[in-house]
Amino acid sequence: MGDSEKEISPAQAENGSLTDIQNGSVDKSTVEYERAQLLSNLPDPDAGKTDEERKAISDNEKDRKLMWKVDCWLIPWLSLLYLLSFLDRTNIGNARLANMEVDLGMVSGDYNMALTIFFISYAIAEPITNAILKRLTPRIFFTSIIILWGIIMTLMGLVKNQAGLLAARWFLGLAEAGLFPGVNYYLGCWYKSSEIGVRSSIFFSAAALAGSFGGLLAAAIAKMDGIGGMPGWSWIFILEGLTTVVAGLFCWWMVFDWPDTARFLTPDERIRVQRRLIVDRQGRTAEDFDKRHIYAALKDWKTYGYMVIYMGCLTPLYAFSLFLPTILRAMGHTGTKGQLLSVPPYAVAALLTIAVGFFADRTRWRGYCNIATVTIGIIGFVLLISTANPRVQYAGTFLGAAGIYPTISNTLSWVNNNFEGSLKRAFVLGMVVGWGNLNGVVSSNIYLDREEPRYWTGHGVNLGFQIVCLLGGSIFMHVALRRSNAKRRAGSMDEKWAAMSEEQRWISGDNRPDFMYTL
Repeated sequence: MGDSEKEISPAQAENGSLTDIQNGSVDKSTVEYERAQLLSNLPDPDAGKTDEERKAISDNEKDRKLMWKVDCWLIPWLSLLYLLSFLDRTNIGNARLANMEVDLGMVSGDYNMALTIFFISYAIAEPITNAILKRLTPRIFFTSIIILWGIIMTLMGLVKNQAGLLAARWFLGLAEAGLFPGVNYYLGCWYKSSEIGVRSSIFFSAAALAGSFGGLLAAAIAKMDGIGGMPGWSWIFILEGLTTVVAGLFCWWMVFDWPDTARFLTPDERIRVQRRLIVDRQGRTAEDFDKRHIYAALKDWKTYGYMVIYMGCLTPLYAFSLFLPTILRAMGHTGTKGQLLSVPPYAVAALLTIAVGFFADRTRWRGYCNIATVTIGIIGFVLLISTANPRVQYAGTFLGAAGIYPTISNTLSWVNNNFEGSLKRAFVLGMVVGWGNLNGVVSSNIYLDREEPRYWTGHGVNLGFQIVCLLGGSIFMHVALRRSNAKRRAGSMDEKWAAMSEEQRWISGDNRPDFMYTL
């Protein structure tokens, strides 16, 4: 929950029954009343227990074992899916090192166009994918898109010219668009706000592992050059695409729609997961598919603040992941050596991503974590642009990766914490992630061959996005949210809130006086 939020007793939270509502012990204008309403619709597995006994249950090993069970089922599988997703969108960089451009007759600028077209379709589709997910359910949605993009990835290995490559990249963007925002929304339907950060960071660390694993895999697959009459880069696309298709087929059995339908949980555990989420929420979850929640997302200033921050995350992310093999080639590292040298920076980034996720969940200092982490990245890109010394530049790739990857999951966890109402939160996540990915168009066109090995434009643009959007945006958001919390605690919103109808209060979500923002 946000800082300084008013604590409620276990009796009000866990035993928020119809009796509490009917006898007037819970004020209808407060979040406690709304929690009690939602809790009264679920059986109470701890009926008859005292406040102390309830608190012991929520704090003890039983609760930890329940969430560990959820973790073991959800996180490894979702992380694998994202690893495949990121691998499939960025393996074109490894294919480039395996002479794809020469075989397809590509000329200067063609590679950048192949990168750009992916992000255009990806960004167009992303804002609406979470709304589709809510309509189709996660099982149908995730299974469908994963099988689809796996097929497209496989067919990319059969293209014979630039036009075919562009078409495949366009459809790959459309198919992959739903996974990342969908999973971030999906995790928010299982975990409390104080738990979402570390799970998100573990999930997103798969992107760094994809870069690390991708280099090793590409180095091995490229040795299949000539088998079946196809070049090594074709096999990179084909084998990785077929692997994704197989994962998509298993997805039908691995993904459960929501906590209340999860067959890997007992009936009692399903109820407990739902109740702990209701207690954690600062307001109504707004499960109804009501367009007013979408309008509320569009009118909320925080939506656009996070969009600015996220473009500062994603522009360097895609530039780094798509062009690291190119940057290493400019240092003089080619072939298998170039592929293998791309592994260590990603491994460091993956470890730091998880560490930041743990720390931010414990402290609730999401803004501070962004500020500290991006500072590391800024130092890394300064090293890359300031010298042509290969050793110094290679050190810069470690700092650059370490300063990029942790901010992605931390920023999206920040979004999850500060928007109330599941549909509003889902739509905001789609907007934030979609806008961030649209900036992949910028990432695709800033590393110019004529500027190697310093890549003034590429490293300079990344520095600009990190300093202005990510660092500046995080500072602005932190200060603005702190001021908003102070005004709410001072009671400046109470009069307006008192004049609202119950319907208006339900739609208001996080724009309520007792909702405190995570800083």
